[in-house]
Amino acid sequence: MNTITTDASASRECIDVNGRHYRRPQRTTVVICFDGCDPAYIEAATQTGVTPALDAMRRNGHFALADAAMPTFTNPNNVSIVCGAPPSVHGVAGNFYLDRATGETVMMLDAALMRAPTILAGLADIGSPVAVVTAKDKLRKALAFGLDGIAFSAECAKGTTDDEHGIDDAASFVGLPKPDQYSPELSLFVLDAGIRLIEAGRAEVLYLSLSDYVQHKHAPEAPEALAFMAAVDARVARLLELGAVVGITADHGMTDMARPDGAPRVTYLGDVLDAAFGEGATRVICPITDPFVRHHGALGGFVRVHLLKDGLSRQAVHDLLAAQPGVALALTGEEAAARFEMPEDREADFVVVGAEGFALGARAVDHDITQLAGERLRSHGSLSEQRVPFLLSHPLLEAEAGHRLRNFDIFDFVLNRVG
Repeated sequence: MNTITTDASASRECIDVNGRHYRRPQRTTVVICFDGCDPAYIEAATQTGVTPALDAMRRNGHFALADAAMPTFTNPNNVSIVCGAPPSVHGVAGNFYLDRATGETVMMLDAALMRAPTILAGLADIGSPVAVVTAKDKLRKALAFGLDGIAFSAECAKGTTDDEHGIDDAASFVGLPKPDQYSPELSLFVLDAGIRLIEAGRAEVLYLSLSDYVQHKHAPEAPEALAFMAAVDARVARLLELGAVVGITADHGMTDMARPDGAPRVTYLGDVLDAAFGEGATRVICPITDPFVRHHGALGGFVRVHLLKDGLSRQAVHDLLAAQPGVALALTGEEAAARFEMPEDREADFVVVGAEGFALGARAVDHDITQLAGERLRSHGSLSEQRVPFLLSHPLLEAEAGHRLRNFDIFDFVLNRVG
């Protein structure tokens, strides 16, 4: 288990978390995980002039592209960001997994898989008032792992308690009604909550994690996407007015995975494997699965394949997977863990990564694509969605050179490297 240590000689102004050094902030510091914010959304908004605050950050602060953690899903990347480390360190490599010991599928809704402490907990331990606000409650307990501070979700803001969330009735505190979980307002509530916490003097360090509802539904140039970008920008402007250092990155990008006629472009690997080896010989797990499946129908660009039948030829399974349309990579669990910095002991027998523009699924019967309501399938999970924005409100103290930038470097930058 990784530990948090403090530097007593610096009057508890520094911490070491998961092998990295962080300074306590001297001014209010906000990190935003802009869920699903493919760089194309930033570019489209800039081209149309709807994001003056973000554009000013690009000019006067620092802007680059970074690599998200694999798989490019919400839970692994949010946890990577708050731990400053990849899934191989903290243990969370999906939203949904197969428990090998019990044979049961499990949705990650708490901190049970966490193997490492968070930067947020470390800063709270040395006296920084810390607040976590997420769009989705599924993330709250993991992000608040070990945290003595405020942590609540927009999804469940009404009726929060001081004992569990560090704040009573967060919705009343923010002064907004609970937003619909399938709406842009879910993310805007998170930002408004962060603003309100700063205005009330309740937080010095804030982690604000948004929803990718808009990006799943709308392409970067769509009026709805541009309106959302403008609404986010107005709230970022307010954070800057309040004197905050702001860092923005994303958990993943977003790719159109539909055919020209609008039908989803999906390869159902469960059906392929059943046809070749018989039902029950294998199990395909889609780690994108979460309580918000209407976004994507549990279809993304990354799946895990477990072999359940004794004597099944691993080579035959691999060769079949690799030959399927829409498959970019078929790797053993060991190969995938080493290549993508994932926990090897929690890997499946095989990991399959989709080609750009393709979704991978289990069996067709397992996915209710009617939930897309006629919208084009836009999703993530593969290498195609790994590049994400990395935006800081202030310039770097010194230029970066020869460093592979990761989205989970964001706390290092906002706490240690900006002027």
